[in-house]
Amino acid sequence: MSKHRMISMIEEYLAYRRSMGFKISDDKAGAELRGFGRYAEQIGHHESITTDLAVQWAKHTRNSTPIHAARRLDMIRGFAQYRALFDPNTEVPPKGILGPSQYPRRAPYIYSDDEIRALLKVAKTVRPKNGLRPKTYVTIFALLACSGIRVSEALALTDADVNMQDGLLRINCTKFKKSRLVPLHPSSLHALSEYRNFRNDYLQSQLLEAFFVNEDGTRLHYYHMRQHFKNFRCKLGWTENGRTRTPRIHDLRHTFAVKCLQRWYEEGADVDQKILTLATYLGHVNVTKTYWYLTAVPELMTIIGKRFEKFSHIQSGGDA
Repeated sequence: MSKHRMISMIEEYLAYRRSMGFKISDDKAGAELRGFGRYAEQIGHHESITTDLAVQWAKHTRNSTPIHAARRLDMIRGFAQYRALFDPNTEVPPKGILGPSQYPRRAPYIYSDDEIRALLKVAKTVRPKNGLRPKTYVTIFALLACSGIRVSEALALTDADVNMQDGLLRINCTKFKKSRLVPLHPSSLHALSEYRNFRNDYLQSQLLEAFFVNEDGTRLHYYHMRQHFKNFRCKLGWTENGRTRTPRIHDLRHTFAVKCLQRWYEEGADVDQKILTLATYLGHVNVTKTYWYLTAVPELMTIIGKRFEKFSHIQSGGDA
């Protein structure tokens, strides 16, 4: 292998990932992989990827936490799996040899209907009292609660993305570079239409790029939305005390998903079939991400327990 072959192979891998729709070339993972290539060159490793090399690099970092090294090793595993297609001498590091690479996922906070109503009520108090800002915050929080779309997706909406005639939201280039259509209930469409009409009258129909905007017609940004939400949370007295966690904006998405599952179970629907629809609606690339919501609240865990008992009974021949 030539002196700079490792770097060129990494660039080839990043280009392949880009062609598959991943954004790895511009994020931390891309930078880390390039760092691995430079490290290999510095120590004079010009051969195939080995487990020893990968582990040595993963641990060669100022961050001494085990999970950080495990995450770095995961990045190399993906690269090594790609290289193994072309180089049979490539060693793919076994998964988990440096321990888990993910922190245990904390249970989300699930809002009650009363809490959502309280959130919308306090959003109406944003100043100026009769301005556009209170209308904007009430409408966007209500949309997040009733649709389950991501905050970033709501903020990225343009006027053209909100199709009142067909009752659809067009979500473009989402978290995983995929687009989708999200159907809305007529009541949600009515609220969005009222907001659009008020916004246009308030801004005297000036040409707007975004659907949700500030007082001056510029796009609403997450930073300002988060700051206002922190103020709302403080006014409402929402702390982590007695809760699974401090309520966040993103928990509105979790609440939507969990309440869908709860409703389907109560209706006796085939949840395994319905969950595929929910995964598509939420924009999940892997249905296992959606199944995670089954562990989110005690009510759903109880249902899982009952189903497992039934399954175990059948497996043991109880119904024979």
